[in-house]
Amino acid sequence: NKEAAYLDAMELIRQFSGLGKGDAGIAGGKGASLGEMTSAFAKASAGQAGWVSPVPPGFVVLAGAFEKFLDEANLNQELDTILDQEVRRDEIQSVDLASAKIQQLITRAKMPEDIAREILENFKTLDAEHVAVRSSATAEDGATAAWAGQLETYLNTTEEDVLENVQKCWASLFTPRAIFYRFEKGMHGTKISVAVVIQKMVQSEVSGIAFSVHPVTEDYNQMIIEAGFGLGEAIVSGQVTPDSYVIEKEPRRIIDKNITYQNRALWRAGPSTSSGQANEWRELSESEGSKPALSDEQTMELAEIVLKIEHHYGFPCDIEWAYEAGQFFITQSRPITTLSKKS
Repeated sequence: NKEAAYLDAMELIRQFSGLGKGDAGIAGGKGASLGEMTSAFAKASAGQAGWVSPVPPGFVVLAGAFEKFLDEANLNQELDTILDQEVRRDEIQSVDLASAKIQQLITRAKMPEDIAREILENFKTLDAEHVAVRSSATAEDGATAAWAGQLETYLNTTEEDVLENVQKCWASLFTPRAIFYRFEKGMHGTKISVAVVIQKMVQSEVSGIAFSVHPVTEDYNQMIIEAGFGLGEAIVSGQVTPDSYVIEKEPRRIIDKNITYQNRALWRAGPSTSSGQANEWRELSESEGSKPALSDEQTMELAEIVLKIEHHYGFPCDIEWAYEAGQFFITQSRPITTLSKKS
């Protein structure tokens, strides 16, 4: 069988350093972006334009690995049948039932040994006790950006549960929300696959997001940084109201600060529990929660990094960042898709 032979010979995993912005088709938007920034940093440290922000090391389980898994587990036809015959968009219950059935098929099937072996070998090269395991959807026609937030992420994953969490990321291509989205956007006939990013975990003291162009005022001479204590998932998921800092680009200065009281933060809980939840909420005292998450000096340092990333890509960027032990790390960058066209 030609297709089986092709899948056998297919590349399964690639380090960030071997990926760039043109690789969204095999590594998803997230994987391609992390590869692009890793390469930019490597060039800069070799004496080119001052790029100062390291991306935590990692690798991507390429979309081809997911396709090989589906093929070897004989799941393709079964999944198509469930999606074609059992999903009725006007009945949410049918979406939920189809999702549960498909996700169970994916998480219970055996991962091919060569994929499992390569993941574990590459995990060891990261020299990390904990990694973040993130889904990175690949869709045709540059629609990958729209999948941001549709799929799952598993923080503080250990070597023990990395294979299981990769399968959960594959399965998250078929959560009720993702199935509904696929039908709503008329993408049911589109080839959609999923790569999985495995990246050394930053145990952030402070984390957040940044927009290199103010997304509300759409003023290209302003950027906004949002920051909170603990892991960034709390801010990305909207469970914590972050501090916000508006920075003018020229002249470079902070023009507005809004410091909020943060009564709790998300931190690593220790080893993964049986529920797989390795993070926990902890209460912050009034004095801890009232402090600004970033000093003015840190805000300006991060602003410089954000500008370098925007300059590298040549378009406005939506960036996820983390701060640990005196250093900023960039964990994601993607285009801001909500701006009206610049006149």
